[in-house]
Amino acid sequence: MDIATATFVILAAMAGLLIFGVPLAFVSGAIAVVLAVTQFGWNALFIVGSRTVDFLDTFALVAVPMFVLMASIMEKSGVARDLYRAFHVWAGSVSGGIGVVTTFVAVILGATTGIIGGEIVLLGLIALPQMLALGYDRKLAIGTITAGGSLGTMIPPSIILIFYGLTAEVSISHLFLATLMPGLMLASFYIAYTLIRCGRNPAMGPALRPEERDMPLGEKLALFKGVILPLGVAGSVLVSIYAGFASITESAALGAFGAAVAAWVRNEFSLTMLRAVLEQALRTCGMVFWLVFGTNALIGVYNLMGGITFASEVLAGVSQEPAVILAVMIGVFALLGFFIDWIGILFLTMPIFLPVLTQLGYDPIWFGIVFNLSMQIAYLTPPFGPACFYLKGAAGDSVSLQEIFAAQWPFIGLQVLALLIVVLWPDLSLWLPLLVYG
Repeated sequence: MDIATATFVILAAMAGLLIFGVPLAFVSGAIAVVLAVTQFGWNALFIVGSRTVDFLDTFALVAVPMFVLMASIMEKSGVARDLYRAFHVWAGSVSGGIGVVTTFVAVILGATTGIIGGEIVLLGLIALPQMLALGYDRKLAIGTITAGGSLGTMIPPSIILIFYGLTAEVSISHLFLATLMPGLMLASFYIAYTLIRCGRNPAMGPALRPEERDMPLGEKLALFKGVILPLGVAGSVLVSIYAGFASITESAALGAFGAAVAAWVRNEFSLTMLRAVLEQALRTCGMVFWLVFGTNALIGVYNLMGGITFASEVLAGVSQEPAVILAVMIGVFALLGFFIDWIGILFLTMPIFLPVLTQLGYDPIWFGIVFNLSMQIAYLTPPFGPACFYLKGAAGDSVSLQEIFAAQWPFIGLQVLALLIVVLWPDLSLWLPLLVYG
């Protein structure tokens, strides 16, 4: 079988199996095994195993379960609930203020948890009922939570950027700094959109009731008492990474330990909570790693067949203009985002895209942020749109899935605008790593 035919067969098989609901990890893994045996014989199965072992034998990969543990402890110990309560009384007198607070809390949760599903579920349980009870425009409330909750990948520590850094063999610390300004820019777009819409029509975002917002200054400040330590833990983790005091893995381990101490100080730590935390961490890491195993194996066999070279030549032959090739890559991200998760997109595309990008002279750190922003769009776009399903699971029958899908489009437009800005002005993401690391 020539490589062009093999490429078509792989794509057709993946599309067919995904349509029938087979998980991507098993789709890619099964195709890898079949290709290895049919093209190279039974001994080629060692390729599948060696690809997996080689990837697992990476010290920085230990940071993933550590950050997941940290995030799970923060989530289960009630930090999100206390954080939202602490901030919402300050902006409640402004039309659209609760929407602004929801986005602001989402940014802080991104720095403390970074698990997209967990953030959206928490905001769906805490913020959505209050926004709807106040009379907020339903689409504005829904979109604020799904878009804001998805910011966890743009605010370090970001699991997406850890895997991208390992794949592209670039500094994860540089990636964390590079994503900070685009992430805050995107959050500011959401806040500005909320304030503009509610400023033009205050009925879209009514202010908090006087009895809820009119409390003494001392009581407002006292609400922060329960979140100071957890936020300090998250801040110290990031500072230790950026200042070079500890590696990514060491900082992640310290963060998990610090989160456990913070939960104990808050009287939230218990064996029941620990069991729930470990179960959530195992489920999250298990899902991610199985996807890594399957896609890594498929790329390994495909590369042995000459597929990476073939795909790179096809991509480079699209146009002589680097901007056109970059646009095609982003278009592939958008297309795949309709159907599969970020980890599958990352491992299926980056072995093909990165060599071409290097030849074109693009910065892989910058491209990591372009990929990250593309995945922000993928989180919201139906029919896959995982953020939509996370919120539906948290909100239950109070909102319909069609209503959630319809609420995404203004925020998808803001994400496209942010992506366009980063593409046109790469220095927006690169100046901070250059300033800190030179």
